[in-house]
Amino acid sequence: MTQSETRFRRLSEALNYSFAKPVLLRQALTHRSFGTPNNERFEFIGDSILNYTVARMLYDRFPTLTEGDLSRLRANLVNQNTLAEIAQELTLGDYLFLGEGELKSGGFNRPSILADAMEAMFAAVSFDADFNAAEQVVRGLYTARIQAIDPTKHAKDAKTRLQEALQARKLPLPKYRILDQSGEAHEQWFRVQCDLGELAIETSGEGGSRRAAEQQAAESALDHLERHLAQGKKNR
Repeated sequence: MTQSETRFRRLSEALNYSFAKPVLLRQALTHRSFGTPNNERFEFIGDSILNYTVARMLYDRFPTLTEGDLSRLRANLVNQNTLAEIAQELTLGDYLFLGEGELKSGGFNRPSILADAMEAMFAAVSFDADFNAAEQVVRGLYTARIQAIDPTKHAKDAKTRLQEALQARKLPLPKYRILDQSGEAHEQWFRVQCDLGELAIETSGEGGSRRAAEQQAAESALDHLERHLAQGKKNR
C-alpha cells in the first residue's frame, strides 16, 4: 500500500466511509492552486448535502422550534468556522493537495480552504455511492454537536444574545471594528474586535466574512460577560 493510500485510509476511517473510487476523494482534497481536476465544483454539491442534512437533523431534534430558530441554528452549524473546526479535528490539512504558494502561506490551516474541502468530501461520497451515504457521513460528524445544543441559549445568534444581555442590564451596546482584512475578493479573511466599553471587555473573532468574525467575537464577549457578572456576584 502506497503512502498516499495509507493516508487516505486513515481519513476514510475517521469519516466511517470507504471509497470505492479513491480518485474522488483525492479530487475533493485538491485545491485549485494545485491544478485540475480540483474540488471547486464538488463544493457546490457538498454545500447542498450539508445544508439539507443538518436542517433535517435539527428539525427532528427540536420539534417545537420555529423556522427562524432552526435557520439560526443551522447557520451556526454549517458556517465556515464550524466546518473548519471539524476539519481540524480530522487533521484534514494533512491530506490537502495545495499549490506551492498556498503551502508557503499556510493554506493547510486556512479555514476557507478547510471548509471547502469538507463540503467537497460530502459531494465525493455522494458521487462514489449515493446521497444517503453522504448524509450518513454528515450525520456522523454532526450528531454530537447537535445533541449538545441548548436551544434556549443558541437559537439566537451570538450578536443578538449579546445585545439582549447588555440591554437587560441597561449597559451600552457593543462596538465592532475591523482589526485586519486580507485576501482576494473571493477569499477574504477578517479579524474583528468586539468592545464592551465601560466593562473593559475586548474580544476578537476571525472569519471568512465580517459577519462571521463579528459573531465569533460576540460569542467570546458573551463568555467574558458571564464570568464578569458571576465575579461581581461573588464580591457582593
